[in-house]
Amino acid sequence: MPHQILCRLRKIMCWLLISTTAVGPAMTPAFAAGTNSQSRDTKTTTPIRHVIVIVGENRSFDHLFATYVPKHGETVNNLLSEGIVTPDGKPGPNYAKALQYSADITGETVFNLSPSKGKKPYDVLPAPLSGGPTDVCKDNLICSLADAETSEDGLPLPPEPYYESLTLGGSGLTGKVPDSRILGVHDSPPYSTLAPGPFRITNALRFPYNSYANSPVHRFYQMWQQEDCNVAHATPANPSGCLADLFTWTEVTVGSNVNGKPQPTNFCTDYAPGCSTTGEGGTAMAFYNMARGDASFTKTLADHYAFSDNYHQPAMGGTGLDSIMLFFGDAIWFKDQNGNLIPPHNEMTFQGGPVDEIENPNPVAGTNNWWIQDGYGGFGDNGASKGVYGGGSYTNCSDPSQPGVGPIVQYLNSLKSPINANCQPGHYYLLNNYNPGYFGDGTNAYEHTNPNNTPFTIPPTSQRSIGDVLLENHISWKSYNDQWDAYLNDKYQVNFGAVGALSDQYCNICNGFQYQTQIMTNEEVRTQHIVDTDQFYEDVQNGKLPAVSFIKPSGWVDGHPASSKWDLFEGFVKKIVDQIHSNHDLWMSTAIFVTVDEGGGYYDSGYVQPLDFFGDGTRIPLMVISPHTKAGHISHDYADHVSILKFIERNWNLPTVSARSRDNLPNPKYNSAVSQYAPINSPALSDLFDLFDF
Repeated sequence: MPHQILCRLRKIMCWLLISTTAVGPAMTPAFAAGTNSQSRDTKTTTPIRHVIVIVGENRSFDHLFATYVPKHGETVNNLLSEGIVTPDGKPGPNYAKALQYSADITGETVFNLSPSKGKKPYDVLPAPLSGGPTDVCKDNLICSLADAETSEDGLPLPPEPYYESLTLGGSGLTGKVPDSRILGVHDSPPYSTLAPGPFRITNALRFPYNSYANSPVHRFYQMWQQEDCNVAHATPANPSGCLADLFTWTEVTVGSNVNGKPQPTNFCTDYAPGCSTTGEGGTAMAFYNMARGDASFTKTLADHYAFSDNYHQPAMGGTGLDSIMLFFGDAIWFKDQNGNLIPPHNEMTFQGGPVDEIENPNPVAGTNNWWIQDGYGGFGDNGASKGVYGGGSYTNCSDPSQPGVGPIVQYLNSLKSPINANCQPGHYYLLNNYNPGYFGDGTNAYEHTNPNNTPFTIPPTSQRSIGDVLLENHISWKSYNDQWDAYLNDKYQVNFGAVGALSDQYCNICNGFQYQTQIMTNEEVRTQHIVDTDQFYEDVQNGKLPAVSFIKPSGWVDGHPASSKWDLFEGFVKKIVDQIHSNHDLWMSTAIFVTVDEGGGYYDSGYVQPLDFFGDGTRIPLMVISPHTKAGHISHDYADHVSILKFIERNWNLPTVSARSRDNLPNPKYNSAVSQYAPINSPALSDLFDLFDF
């Protein structure tokens, strides 16, 4: 009897056959472990011989799955199941659970993690403002199907609609103005008549699913504040006491800040002509309506495979730190070029300065939550800083007297089961987006003083990543990065906005290995293990897919709001899933994990478990595409990106990344009578095995 028939009848029998015979999905010559005689690729504890991790950008779980209806026998926690919204996306009977509140902390000079002063619900949601290209041809320079196809090779070809979508979806609105494409948002007063909570972003007439939309704030201290975590709010089902009711207030009072620049004198927290705003409004509360056709390919994957409704971004904030967590299981810290742990003051000021790179979310005196120093760094003049300014992205979280640190540490210590901040003395950890310490060719980016280089670069680190674990244990792996080859010839990414053959939308802060000395300075390791995504398609075709693959789409198709769209990320995923599925032997030995780096600042109603100073953050989507999943199964086991590392380690019997990385945390345990989402042995993280049916 052919093995594939046995697989369908009895998965356990199939696994025994694969493990004990010289033929079968993972043991065929086409997908053998490689030329390394020490390879341990096939020595797995499950039928999974190939793990593929695809990471998109910036979508929370409720933002996508708000109205998903599970199959019979499964349950899901989302806006619909909680009665917060109805199937058509309108406010439901329990809408008050998601109400957003404003506060007034004018006069305070210390970062307020959970404001109570002047706290009250909004009457209406501040108007969501427009973002992304006004006109795709004018703003993105993609004016034709040929422009789209020559700029990006990661989408299914026509007649599939994805390349055409690259040419469509501009807002038609100029500037950060009320996004009148949204029902309940108007281009004249009253600018918003939206209820003060989640709202459906799409509609058939003015805002179809393939439209570009604005991007809300998604930085470290902002997300801590948006979650409104306070032990006084704690309940048995929500022991962290995070209410998630300040998403809008934080968004409109500080937003992404301006890297240390003063608050404009005409600043307003709601749109009005002549006012300066954060440029966001109530954008964070938007969601797609899957029950009415939005994100249809995502729904198809969820219906036919497995996904989690309790998977989280591993840190508060944005792409940089959350991507680092995926590879290191830990945050990384600043060391100068002599290996000294020193405060990152006035570093890398070859383009001007002085620049203080310490994060400072304490509010400026006399303002309602406008912070002193928060950002990635800016270029231009700002007071004493000439040429560059701002750039506060580090914190010494071992010292409660440091800006922003005390309130978080105090909160962690106040919980019924206190949580260790896991911050080493004297270490300054990177919180927000800085360029990695190496260029793609292995040269040191931190020491590089070319005028085209950014001074906002973290020095190289020798901290351990999952790459070290895989190399030491002879498990094959590759990091496949869309437009990596273009980046190798464009290290300063001057062609980031170009189209066609010059297109370079590679994401350097998304590739954790690019921060690492032992990976980037070893030419053989670097060139063999970090490649373009076009190599992935070839490796699959030629039977050379490694055991572990990390895949990152380019900025065109990663799904990031404003710069990309979720339908484009769906197309990127579909091309990979279709290619793997078309090869039966490979399909039967593969698990494809599809997630995003972080929630993008979008609201989510799910439980958030504090693990350390850095997070966790909001729920984000995770789908597992594999023949070894049960169709439509929804896991409630608490997990984040480090759970993927735990899965890899358990599947290949590997050690953890380091003594302090989160993959040392136990699997969660629950009191099902209280909550199936909040672990009673916190801090705890799943290894994702419950998503499978081996």
